[in-house]
Amino acid sequence: METLLLDARWLITGLGTYTTNLIRELCEHAPDIPFALLTLSSYHGYLRQFNRKITIVDVPIYSVREQFAVASAARGFGCLHVPHYNAPLAHRGPLLVTIHDLTHIVDQSYRRNIKSWMYSQPMLRLVGKRANHIFTVSEYSKRNIIEHLGVEAQRISVVYCAAGPHIFPEAHDVANAKVNRDFGFVGPYILFVGNLKPHKNVIGLLRAFAIVRERRRIAHSLLVIGDDAKRRPAILALSRDLKIGGAVVFVRQVSPEQIRTAYSGADLTVLPSFEEGFGLPVLESMTCGTPVACSGAASLPEVAGLSAEYFDPHDVESIAEAIETVLLSDDRWRTLRELGLQRALSFLREEFGQRHFAVYRRFLGKN
Repeated sequence: METLLLDARWLITGLGTYTTNLIRELCEHAPDIPFALLTLSSYHGYLRQFNRKITIVDVPIYSVREQFAVASAARGFGCLHVPHYNAPLAHRGPLLVTIHDLTHIVDQSYRRNIKSWMYSQPMLRLVGKRANHIFTVSEYSKRNIIEHLGVEAQRISVVYCAAGPHIFPEAHDVANAKVNRDFGFVGPYILFVGNLKPHKNVIGLLRAFAIVRERRRIAHSLLVIGDDAKRRPAILALSRDLKIGGAVVFVRQVSPEQIRTAYSGADLTVLPSFEEGFGLPVLESMTCGTPVACSGAASLPEVAGLSAEYFDPHDVESIAEAIETVLLSDDRWRTLRELGLQRALSFLREEFGQRHFAVYRRFLGKN
């Protein structure tokens, strides 16, 4: 059987969780699939634990150089899987690509962005044509890929994400106290996890949080875990303008243990996105036993099912009311907690792995 080469150059955020879960599942549940890893030198030490051949390709992501460097490194392998749309178009062997979402095409704020117009949008369309097979993370994303990239349905596999093994419930009060200590604030909090890009709608969340604070019906802080150097100053300025600066805590980066504790210690996780290919914070929060309020948009209802309090992401009053509905009703809070814990059990790492393995075996010549 020929060898699979898995591109593991991106091991942060949700994409990193996806890739790391895939490596672990290959090691633990697919001994018949030989595979090697391609990564950056900064990740070499971490990936050595998986006892696989590692090829280092230290070139910038989203660059012209990566197109040629990754294609060159993949020569001699039976199949290449790139878990993002920045796949090497010049690769001559079977190419598998994961397209998590089409935010750069379907979200208007990206359509006007010069970098998106010059790189992301054309790359997505070219990869859609070049890839032998495409993995995606929701039926919502699959429909978008068919509609906007013209990819045939039979060339797409939907594989739902799974929470990483580091995500599990901690005792709520203990976790809350640790988060208070680590990040320098006191008391209960609402949690947002994600970057600060426009489609995440952090601006809408801040405006809704200001409404909630003005009503003085809850005394929570808002903990924002995520970063975007370009947009951070404007987000910080808005929180000051809304007079909530003292109640909003911004944390750029946390460890896997800290993110688990942050979910477990929160009273509510809010994801107000306009666009999501999957929405991993929804699943991670449910796994930790923390209720979720999220947009009734894109893939999020597909992930959360009946286990979330939904709102209209374009309506800040709707966001504010959803937050209050959960936090001011013990019954609703407990119901969402129990529904979320049950819903999270539907997203298994084993199934995530097996759906990938079936495609790998087909392209590596073992059915």
